[in-house]
Amino acid sequence: MAPPPATTPPATTAQPGGGGMAFLNAILKRTDMLLALGLIGILSVLILPMPPWLLDIGLALSFSLSVLVLMVALFIERPLDFSSFPTLLLITTMLRLALNMASTRLILGHGHEGTDAAGHVIEAFGNFLMQGNTVIGIIVFIILVIVNFVVITKGSGRIAEVSARFSLDSMPGKQMAIDADLSAGLINEDEARRRRKDLEAETTFFGSMDGAAKFVRGDAVAGLLITVINVIGGIIIGTVMMDMELKEAGYTYTFLTIGDGLVAQIPALIVSVAAGILVTKSGDRGSADKALVKQLGGYPGALGLAAGLMGAFALLPGIPFMPFFAMAAIAGTGAWATSRQNKRLAAAVAAEKLPTPQQKADQQAAAEEPIANVLRIDAVRLELGYGLLPLIRGERGAALPEQIKALRRQLAGEIGFVVPSVRIQDNMQLQADTYSIRIKEIETGKGQVKSDKLLVMTPQGADIQMKGEPTVEPTFGLPAQWITDSQREEANFKGYTVVEPATVLMTHLTEIIKDNMADLLSYAETQKLLDQLGEEHKKLVADVVPDQISVGGLQRVLQSLLRERVSIRDLPTILEGVAEAGAQSRNLVLITEHVRMRLARYISEGAMGDDGTIRLVTLSPEWEQAFNDALVGQGEDKHLAIAPSKLQQFMAKVRTTFERHAAMGEFPVLLTSPGLRPYVRSLIERFRPSTPVLSQNEIHPKARIKTVGQL
Repeated sequence: MAPPPATTPPATTAQPGGGGMAFLNAILKRTDMLLALGLIGILSVLILPMPPWLLDIGLALSFSLSVLVLMVALFIERPLDFSSFPTLLLITTMLRLALNMASTRLILGHGHEGTDAAGHVIEAFGNFLMQGNTVIGIIVFIILVIVNFVVITKGSGRIAEVSARFSLDSMPGKQMAIDADLSAGLINEDEARRRRKDLEAETTFFGSMDGAAKFVRGDAVAGLLITVINVIGGIIIGTVMMDMELKEAGYTYTFLTIGDGLVAQIPALIVSVAAGILVTKSGDRGSADKALVKQLGGYPGALGLAAGLMGAFALLPGIPFMPFFAMAAIAGTGAWATSRQNKRLAAAVAAEKLPTPQQKADQQAAAEEPIANVLRIDAVRLELGYGLLPLIRGERGAALPEQIKALRRQLAGEIGFVVPSVRIQDNMQLQADTYSIRIKEIETGKGQVKSDKLLVMTPQGADIQMKGEPTVEPTFGLPAQWITDSQREEANFKGYTVVEPATVLMTHLTEIIKDNMADLLSYAETQKLLDQLGEEHKKLVADVVPDQISVGGLQRVLQSLLRERVSIRDLPTILEGVAEAGAQSRNLVLITEHVRMRLARYISEGAMGDDGTIRLVTLSPEWEQAFNDALVGQGEDKHLAIAPSKLQQFMAKVRTTFERHAAMGEFPVLLTSPGLRPYVRSLIERFRPSTPVLSQNEIHPKARIKTVGQL
């Protein structure tokens, strides 16, 4: 058997430079190694000598990095996009100091050889800026140091220090605002997490910038000291050790030293300008060029006045005509162009507001709608004064319709049915800053908000120590104040809660809807809830409705639960409870109490405090006996008939007990026997509806309880 033929591997075509490109790509992927090697190289320069040609490359690198940092600072959208700036500032400062050390060695060691002893970059700067006159070079160097150290670095350092302080002080208030938006349904968990991360990054960034400003200041001082040392030391070395004449030594070493100082100070000045731009644009979004052009060129009247003033200067005797006339012409042209552009934009906006043919047809159809439509009742209606119309357009945050949509979604998840649509309507009869909330055409809430201001208050209801317009928070009646946007940082610094006007309105609307949830659950909504149950629950619905309870009866049971803010989301469990109780009784009160017992887990969870325990105020045996004696009627048709004096005594006792616990930060529930719970609740809801009343059967066996008092 012949051996198999030998196979040769396929020939590969060699690509020129392929190995080099692969090696370069491999290096670029290891940026951590590159950074580590770069830092080691900078530290090595402090110890090892550097030849002049390598010093020239290092100085060019320093110039390139400083210009790159300035360009990035100009074009970033917000300061946090350049959060690595403090670290980069430290690296560039170390690079300049290392190059200063290397140039000092060359100047002091080889300065007697000529003006190119420290490389051609230093020589070129000396010739270009000093023009053979060392006095001019010294003056230019001193001016650069003063501008960098006294003006730019000091100002940007102060801004960074104040920004860091206010960012840290306002952090609790901003966290509370994020939590308030999250609880109101205006944002989701992911958005809240992103905002908290940005807030933490902002505080860290400004704190780092406060410390990084000291790098630039120290760099300027070090550059000045190095220059003085090089001049004095060079003259001593040249005259004493190298036998140079004093004049020649003074010129040569001063030339090299000033050239070296200029090469170091110009990149330092560029980086300082970048730091100043970064900290001064903390309140603006967008690149610096867009902000400057928009804010300086957005007012044609200001440009026109500036043009007129420059023209007047050009006509004054003794004043050069052409420079001021040129500036007047440029400003006047800018004013004319900006005015035309604003008119075109206004015309475009007006054209967009004109109704299209389809919109005209819809308006005509609406005008011709049947008169019977007037009889329709809005389940929930929000009426706004004309001063609050900007909230609908979302000029301050999210638009009001979007917030209401998020609120309906949130309430659906909490209570178990979709709240009817909220109709937003303007009402010219209301005051400009007033709104009215109507439930089924009946006004149930009213308040005032300032669409162009912010509301500040404290959760404890303490007085606000700020200059503002005193008011009362419309939802909970807490004392508050309206302040301007410019006072936001001061309010956050003092620990006040700062709320947007739309959030104030939405909080009031939320509480009104929750208080009237039972009235919003109609017969049709109840039927819709049954129809939307899954296929696995259809048999349960068929067995319970209408054999054991009608849809109207189920509506009454669900309304009783909602009236005490018990969620009806677990409708299958409610139907099972109705089936169990309906087999024994047709009394809706008893059926509701049995359903509440089936929902003990949910009711107990809703009554828990922050520490996971249910705080109880029990009904004393004397009051239990008094209520039992006051029940009149036979069988299931009992009702409570208590003496007015006894009722007044009970109301006073409830108010005193629960207000005392509320002052201590506790919000307990009133615990009664199962048979008395509906009657006690019917009394309490008339004067203190926020106080929950539970029976022993509604406390889940695994719930942690703590008795804090007895009534």
